[in-house]
Parts: sequence; C-alpha cells; structure tokens
Amino acid sequence: MQRFPRFSAFSLMFLLAGCVAGPPPTAPDPTRPWIGETYRSHAVSVSHPLAARAALDMLNDGGGAVDAAIAAQMVMTLVEPQSSGIGGGGFLIRFDGRTSRIETYDGRETAPASARQDMFLDARGGPIPYRDAILGGRAVGVPGVVRMLEMAHKDHGRLPWARLFQPAIRLARDGFPISERLARQIAGDRHLRKMPVTKAYFFDGEAPKPAGTILNNPDLADTLSIIAEQGADAFYSGDLARAMAEAVTNAPVHPAVMTLADISAYQAKKRPAVCAPYRDYKVCGMGPPSSGGLAVAQTLGLLNHFPLAATGPVSARALHLIAEAERLAFADRAAYVGDGDFVAVPAQGMVDPGYLAERAKLIDPHKAMDGLIDPGHPPGAEAAYLGPDDPLKGLSTAHMSIADRFGNAISFTTTVESAFGARLMVRGFLLNNELTDFSFRPEWRGKPAPNRVAPGKRPRSSMSPTIVLDRDGQFKMAVGSPGGSRIIGYTARAVLGVLAWNLDMQGAVDLPHVMNRGGATEVEEDLIPAIADLKAMGHQVEVGRMISGLQGILRTRDGLTGGADRRREGVVMGDGGR
Repeated sequence: MQRFPRFSAFSLMFLLAGCVAGPPPTAPDPTRPWIGETYRSHAVSVSHPLAARAALDMLNDGGGAVDAAIAAQMVMTLVEPQSSGIGGGGFLIRFDGRTSRIETYDGRETAPASARQDMFLDARGGPIPYRDAILGGRAVGVPGVVRMLEMAHKDHGRLPWARLFQPAIRLARDGFPISERLARQIAGDRHLRKMPVTKAYFFDGEAPKPAGTILNNPDLADTLSIIAEQGADAFYSGDLARAMAEAVTNAPVHPAVMTLADISAYQAKKRPAVCAPYRDYKVCGMGPPSSGGLAVAQTLGLLNHFPLAATGPVSARALHLIAEAERLAFADRAAYVGDGDFVAVPAQGMVDPGYLAERAKLIDPHKAMDGLIDPGHPPGAEAAYLGPDDPLKGLSTAHMSIADRFGNAISFTTTVESAFGARLMVRGFLLNNELTDFSFRPEWRGKPAPNRVAPGKRPRSSMSPTIVLDRDGQFKMAVGSPGGSRIIGYTARAVLGVLAWNLDMQGAVDLPHVMNRGGATEVEEDLIPAIADLKAMGHQVEVGRMISGLQGILRTRDGLTGGADRRREGVVMGDGGR
C-alpha cells in the first residue's frame, strides 16, 4: 500500500498562503508553482491541495480519471467539509478518450417521502427566511454522491474501489492541519454551535479551532473503511443508513422524517448530456435536474451571434453582452427547469439554434433591456412558470477537473449546498441541506413551479461541470466552479476566456467576473473601470466580491495545462512538466 505524502502544518499553510479570496497578484506567486506548467500525460485541478495529491497519486499508479475523482472526493469530505462530502451530492461528466463519447452521472440528492410542497412556507403561506430553512433535519436530502461514484467506478474504474479510500482514511486517523479558509468559515458560522456533535468537532469549548490545528476524525475513518470494504450498499443500508435517518429525525433543530426506506431507495442515474456549439467547439454540460448545462449552453449560444472575440474580455461591450445573454438564460431557467423525472423540461428546445437566434434579437449591443425579462417559448415547451425565481443563494460547493494518461477527462462538481450543509454531523461527516434548492413557493398565479418540492424529487441545481470538445470531437477543456447560482456565470466566463479570447486556463480562471441572474448586473471589484459605461447602457450595477472556485484543465498542442482559482485554495498538479 502506498504511503500518502505527509504535510506538516507549516508546509501546508505555506502552500495555502495567497490562495484565499482576492484579486490575482501582480507578481509571480511562489505558492502556486504550477502556473505556466505543461504536463505530458495527466493532470488534476482540485479545490484542496491534499485532495489534489490523492487524485494525482491514483493517476501516477495507473488509475483513470474516475479513480482520481473518487480519491479526491473522500479526502475533501475530511479537509473541506464546509463544501462537499459523502453526505451530499454531485454531478460528474466524463469524456472517453477511446470513443470520444460524453457520459453524465447524476448523484443529486432526493427528497424523502415525508417532504411536502409547503414545507418551506410559514403560517401565512409565504416563504420562510432562507437563513432559517438551511438548518437541521428539514433541509436534508438523501445523499447521492457515494452511489453515483460507485456507478462511475463500475463503468470506468481501473484501480480497486477500496484502494481509492486509503488516502482519506489515513488522513482522518493521522490528522490534517485546518486551513486558513476553513478556520475562517468555522469562526464565522453562527449555526455550528447549535448542533452539539458538530460543535464538539469544530470547537474547543466555546472557541473555534484556529488555522494550523491538527484535526483528527476517527469516526470518518471508520465510516470510509466500511464503505471501502463493503461498497456503497453499506452506506445506503445497515448502521450507516440508520445513523443518518436518526440524525435527521432527531435533529436538535427542525427535525424531520427520513427513513431507512428513503435512503435504501436512492438511485444514481445516467442522464443525456446537454451539448451546444460555440464557434468551432462543442460545449457539453449536465442536463436536468441541473440547470447549469442548459444555462451555460444558452448563454454561449446567444453570444454566438455577436463578435465577442473582437472585444476585450473586460471591455464594457463584452460585459454588457454577457450580462444580457445571462438575463435571457435565467428567465428560461426559472420558467422551465426542474427534475426531468417529474416535469417536462424542453431541454433540446432551449438550446435549439433557431430558438437562440430569435432570442438573441432581443439583445441590443448598445443598451440594456428594460425591466423583467419574460421567458421565451422554446420548441417542445409547455406553459411557462412566470413566478419569481428561487433565492439567489449559496457560496459553498467544490469542483475538480481531471485528465488521465488514457485520454479520458472528467469535470465533477460536488456539494453539501450551503457552508457546512445542515450542520448535522453523523459518523464523522456532515449532511447536506440540499432541499433548500427547491422553490419555496410551490406555485405562482395558479401555475405549479417546475422546481416545487415532491417526495423522491431532486432539487434543481446550478452546478455546471463542463467539458469542451474541439472541431474533431476531441477533449479540449474541463472546467467548473462552486458558488450557488453564480456557478453558471463563473463557468461561462471561464469557457469564453479560452474559446473567445484565447487565454490559457489560468488566465481564463483569473478573469474578473460579471453576470446577471435576472436582476442587477453583478460585477467583481476589479471591473470598476467599466461600471460607468455599463450604467450608461442602462444596467443596474452591483459591485462586490465573488468567491468563485474555478478549477480547469486545458489540452494544448504541447500537453495539459491547468488553472486554479486564486480566490480559494485549489491547486493544479500533474505528472511532471515540460
């Protein structure tokens, strides 16, 4: 068995220094030595250094991209619990280097049988505050990521399932140093103290554990050992499933009913990919229950009708066009997208070139559209839901992009929803609060919301794992990000950075953000010089920090290069550079 490389608290803190939120540095950053590196055979871009190291070890030992993703996810359950873990869900897209096929895997959580369409309404019939909804048992969906990863491994794994858990098991037993980012989030979260088990793990008495503290998690080590030895069935039945059900049912805050039957019934699913052209490329993403693939594809398809490449990536004209395209995409998202097993989503119609050509005529290159934007009428659509969209929320989640020596690549976004999920810890891992991604209002003006709550239903997601193919149908790029509904804008911006402006992967990840989620045009602080021009075009502009976590891999003529978002703590690693 391979020994997992050890990091001292000092060395890991040095590695993470400079990787927190903030604008790109003006001088070379010695803590990010991969920038400009090209890898010959395989590369990983993962949201935490220890998870990236585990993924790379699997690739170095002959594993494939799916093996690496599983190893990274198990480590992230330990070292980045505020963002993702086995108590949550995710979407994985895989490119097959031999057949050039795209496969997508759905590991989104499901609502238990006890879920009701009015579960997030108050006594007056209005939506309860999001800050109250996220906490405790009521918000927990049946976790999906373990079953999904097992399905992908059965299809494409090269290394033994149990082998992939060893780095995380060892780190959980030996301990790891709390990063600066995790320490800040522990200290800043006002809900963790409300859950006794969770508080005992993250706090010393009343004091949040500081950065550099060596954190051990023997309970998680035991849990991962059971899953490693017995497979995903051990997670969805028996003692582990019973412990999850009891944690939800007996939660200190907002207890709800989740049964062993809810958990054992969970199924991961393969879904049709959503693919659409942009310039000479084919951009593929995840279909419903994710809205990400559709919204990214619509944004790019609309922008195909404008000479975006002739503008600068931070010019007011480019920012205006991106914001207007996203306004149209978010209008359709609100109107049509939900779990395709429960509602008829006109996915093909929404990315139909003729439909997008007509919608693009609504975009004035010189002036912002006035007022609220109505959804369009894509081919195959039923009556649109014209009510307000869901709360624009969420700063958690994690992403990884991986390319292996066999020509395969994956783009994998994974989440427990908001930071630390429902704050319920069971057997060493946190449970998600994914049910708050449902529409709180089940209907509007007498029409049902496509994303209304229902038993067994999967809430709509904004996760946008993306793979881009070149004109020959070969792998070009894998990219994605955390960030709630902003994920769509983050991902589209990075794809445009490479395909429209010929930036390298790191340059595309570093671009300051602009987006419009159906309201104001949001710009990152670095775009302040363009604000006056945007306002002159009629945009309502909001300025603020946008904590994306983009992780990308790009294939070039010389090999593989990567990008990792300087706003978080991700890294790129590979087989040795040229």
